Amino acid sequence: MVSDKMAKALNAQLNFELYSAYVYLAMSAHADNIGLKGFANWFNAQYQEEMMHATKFFNYIMDRSVVELESIEKPRKEYRDALEMFEETLSHEQEVTARINELASLAIDEKDHATNTFLQWFINEQVEEESTVKEILDKLKLAGSTGPGLFMINSELNTRTYTPPADAQA
Repeated sequence: MVSDKMAKALNAQLNFELYSAYVYLAMSAHADNIGLKGFANWFNAQYQEEMMHATKFFNYIMDRSVVELESIEKPRKEYRDALEMFEETLSHEQEVTARINELASLAIDEKDHATNTFLQWFINEQVEEESTVKEILDKLKLAGSTGPGLFMINSELNTRTYTPPADAQA
């Protein structure tokens, strides 16, 4: 069992992971609507990854406490351009990182070693998430939001496929 405080915090993160998936699904739809199929593909893979993250939280909470699902906020549905989508993505991933770090700090404060160990996977994942998004954002800043550079990045993002990690259900 986890403390009531930890259970509440874990459930809040579960719901934020579901919101994150929703954000990326909306971004995928917008990118598709404006003809950026590669960007749509990348955001759809990100949606799938966020759903896997939510599933990991769901399963962990089920093992240690009670799941409490909340309403999911409606995400933004339109963006000025691809650059704005990735600026928003980086900001969102930085918020996820801050939330995961707060959870880890709470686990340490409560001497909840099992939860702290569980959260280490997410801490490492967030380093990768932010790095990947920053790399794409840097390319967009160099290439611009229109023209051949955007076409090349769109083509590159179209190659992403989501492959769940071996421990996805853990």
